[in-house]
Formats: sequence, structure tokens, C-alpha cells
Amino acid sequence: MNKFKEKWQISRNWQLLYPLVGICGLIYSAARINTFFGFENLIVSSLSIAVIANFLLFVTLKLFNLLENKWRVNARWEMIRIFIVFAITGSGSVFVGRPLIKLVGISPENIPLIPYWILFGVTSLIVYQVLLVSIGWLLGQFNFFWEFEKKMLKRFGLGSFLKD
Repeated sequence: MNKFKEKWQISRNWQLLYPLVGICGLIYSAARINTFFGFENLIVSSLSIAVIANFLLFVTLKLFNLLENKWRVNARWEMIRIFIVFAITGSGSVFVGRPLIKLVGISPENIPLIPYWILFGVTSLIVYQVLLVSIGWLLGQFNFFWEFEKKMLKRFGLGSFLKD
């Protein structure tokens, strides 16, 4: 355990929560992906989940290595927290965006499919921007996500609305 704490620069036991949540998220994602294969046998399904989870862990650790120098964080465990914020925000933007667009009265039944998906995408993108900073703030990474948000808004051509 001490090697793990040292590798992820964990100095307090409560910080172990983030790797635990990350592993749980990987296993949950692997189980969701596994449903696409439709394995009925419990043993085959469990093995498939284990293989998918290991693959997701491999990809995630590669991403950590790529982004470690680009993102300015105080400790490696904070990168896990940032990944968790991105995961919650991505899912949350769709979860919140779908009812919002229905509330306005827009559905695939009353407008053509392509304009519906464009409006749904724009709505989800706006919700994503708000959730990114909000959830980042809740998990103690406001400064990181505010800087990230400013860069994103500048890329969208909305940088003139920001004061530097």
C-alpha cells in the first residue's frame, strides 16, 4: 500500500478515495461495455468484464502519462480527480440536456432528426460547460477547470467575453 501511495503522491488516507472511485468507474464502464456482447454465462461475462476493465485501465494509465506534463497539478492523485470530473460532466451533460430540450418541446417526433440532434448537441455542450466548472469546484479543482474553460471558450471564438 505504501508503494501505491508513493506512486500516486498520496499523503493522506482520504485521498485514497479518488483511486477507489476511479477503479469502480472502470469496472462499471467495463460492465456496461460488456452488455453489448450479450454474454449469458456468468463466468464468460466476468472474464470479459475483467479483460475490458484491464484494457480501460491500460488506456487510462497511458493518458495519465501523456497528460502528466501538460496539466499542472500538485499530486498525481489529483489527475484521477480531474478524470472523475470529466466522466461525471460528460454523462451529466446528456442526463441534464435531454430533459431540458424536452422541456422546451423539442423532440424527434415534432422536428426532423438532423436539426433535433444538432439542437441536442448544442444544448448538451452548453450544459457541459456549466457542469464542468461546477463539478470541478465541488471536487476542489475549480482553478484547473476555470482555466480549461477559458481555453475552450477562446477556441469557440468567445474569448472576447472573458477578462484576463
